[in-house]
Amino acid sequence: MTVVATCNDAIREVRNKRFDCVTLDLMLEDGDGTEVLKAIADSRFAGSVIVISGMDAARRIAARLYARSLGIDLQSLPKPVDLAALRIYLANLGKTALGLPVVHTWGGVAADGVAAKHRS
Repeated sequence: MTVVATCNDAIREVRNKRFDCVTLDLMLEDGDGTEVLKAIADSRFAGSVIVISGMDAARRIAARLYARSLGIDLQSLPKPVDLAALRIYLANLGKTALGLPVVHTWGGVAADGVAAKHRS
């Protein structure tokens, strides 16, 4: 796990290391997280991006559309983050990396059968 607080540091890390997943806030100390999305795309990042942001839903949707235009698979969660939803996103990353299907959704978030059973 690598933790950074600025766009510049995030861009440097994305360019120099390999990550399976990046969690990203849209508002960093020195700029907009969309700058990091551009660097992620430029580095040919093959993982997933999860935006966790206090910005409104329209801004998170705009970031998702921008990411898709760059070829990035992006999910987003509002702050304060729902840890159960974050766990589901992260668990599903492992499934999709292995080529396994994700079969359920929970509040628009894809969930596997184990998560659904746990909820009931």
